[in-house]
Amino acid sequence: MSAFYTAVARFYDAENVDKSDDLQMYSRLAAASPGETLDVGCGTGRILLHLARDGRRVHGIDNDRAMLDRLERKLEAQPHLRQLISYQCGDVIDLNRENKFQLVLLSYNLLMHFKDQKGQIALFRKLRSILAADGQVVIDLPNPGPAFAAEDNDSPALERKFLDPDSGHLIMLQSITYLDRAAQVLHVEWVYDEIDGDGVLRRMIVPHQLRYFFLPELRLLLEYCGLRATQVYGDTDGAPYQADSERLIVHAKAI
Repeated sequence: MSAFYTAVARFYDAENVDKSDDLQMYSRLAAASPGETLDVGCGTGRILLHLARDGRRVHGIDNDRAMLDRLERKLEAQPHLRQLISYQCGDVIDLNRENKFQLVLLSYNLLMHFKDQKGQIALFRKLRSILAADGQVVIDLPNPGPAFAAEDNDSPALERKFLDPDSGHLIMLQSITYLDRAAQVLHVEWVYDEIDGDGVLRRMIVPHQLRYFFLPELRLLLEYCGLRATQVYGDTDGAPYQADSERLIVHAKAI
């Protein structure tokens, strides 16, 4: 996972500047959880900083130094948030903390990076061990149903255009995808076309893989690791989960 994010770190915030639809959900969850929150895969701090601005204590962990360097720059510009934020570079599987967490977030598609069962089990067992007795884990995933029902298309798709804030260059992001339905793995080639002030185009192609999860599978996986799904939603506003829902959002507590 780290190699991919190291490659795209400088584009990440500009690329995701409009991603804010889940922030109020995390505000509500943190407000109902009096203890500390853990943001797994905190990256450049999109959720971490938002919760700190709400006055919540939050710890982040990410295994990509380039992403965390971006977070550090933001904290340098907002030093008043440091008293509420801590973070570390490393693998969540190796996380050791004396204090347990009231709320653990596997935010936007994070779990999809855990593609093999051994890694999934190790992750959930670790989260179970650092979760407070009355705490909960929140997992936000895409609903796999619509993706598996759609027709395959190997043509490049324009995802978005944005300006790189560091260089001012125009970035055109395209994707080429292939869904391996048997393995439940989405193979993506992200194509970043950077156009400088002289009109010169530089292309960066970054491959990535993400694994889909179906709800029954996720329930069994959680229970095997000492957690139980207690609530399931279809979007960040709390709509019921249905076959055509956009998201698959699961809340889990210790058994």
